[in-house]
Amino acid sequence: MNNLKGTLVNKHIKKISNYAMIGGMSAVVIATLTGCGSDTPKEEPKAEAKPVIQKEGATVTIEEKPVGTFKIIDEVPSVSSRVILKDENGTERILSQPEIDKLIAEEEKKVDSGTSNLTKNPDEVKESGGLGLAGTLMASMAAGMLGAALMNKLSNNQNYQNNRRGSYRSSSTYSRSQNSFSKARANNAAAKASGATKRSGFGKSSPAKTSSSTRSSGFGG
Repeated sequence: MNNLKGTLVNKHIKKISNYAMIGGMSAVVIATLTGCGSDTPKEEPKAEAKPVIQKEGATVTIEEKPVGTFKIIDEVPSVSSRVILKDENGTERILSQPEIDKLIAEEEKKVDSGTSNLTKNPDEVKESGGLGLAGTLMASMAAGMLGAALMNKLSNNQNYQNNRRGSYRSSSTYSRSQNSFSKARANNAAAKASGATKRSGFGKSSPAKTSSSTRSSGFGG
């Protein structure tokens, strides 16, 4: 009888021991998994926004009023250059590229022969009825993109510079145009400078250490 009791007690003790062992192993596994899962996930680097650089184009609105007399009535920076012609009835149309090319080619021949109003004294131009459509186009901010070769020939001519100012409907129209293009150039310069700084590495913070270095040092499980 005593032997039977002893056997039962030993079996019971052995069961408890086994349960304790299994419980201990489970705790170790859970602790291990918890420790591995606590690693800080690696953050993906965020794509840096590229600086917005505006191409130096212009949208120019030229009014013909009265017939044969042309004045710039509006001019704003844009990615591409286009010319809007408004007649005395208020009807607008956009000049096609072939039309623009023809006007510039004709004006360039006049510049080369010395007969263009662009290079004449402003008083003489006023008496003769103005610059004409081609001359007004070349006096606008779109001239550099649409007629770069001709613009190079005119850039150092003082009469041309004076006639440009007179090609606008009013002094306020001219000032508004100059201010809008000055602001666009300043924004472009700032965008280019920002892009150059980022490419050179200035202004960047040092990268954060990854969780692998933490594990190698013995912290974090």
